[in-house]
Amino acid sequence: MDAAASVDAANAVDCAADTAPAGPTAGAPADRARRITMQRRGPLLVEGPVEIELEDGTTVRSDRFRVALCTCRRSRRYPWCDTSHRRKA
Repeated sequence: MDAAASVDAANAVDCAADTAPAGPTAGAPADRARRITMQRRGPLLVEGPVEIELEDGTTVRSDRFRVALCTCRRSRRYPWCDTSHRRKA
């Protein structure tokens, strides 16, 4: 699978990512490293579940197996990447 296809696949999964308030992480070992995949022109792909602390101090959580984090800050569902900034052809 090429990089563009993997980003699109992750975005399809993540566009409906949960933004519920964070709670204790159930079943995930604290010492397990999370894999983050960087794309040159795309979001950061993070193996889940994840908990994100935003600039204003609020915390959002997703229990999905992989999430796409927006790096351009133009997503309608920030911090989740939803590809809403892409140009329509």
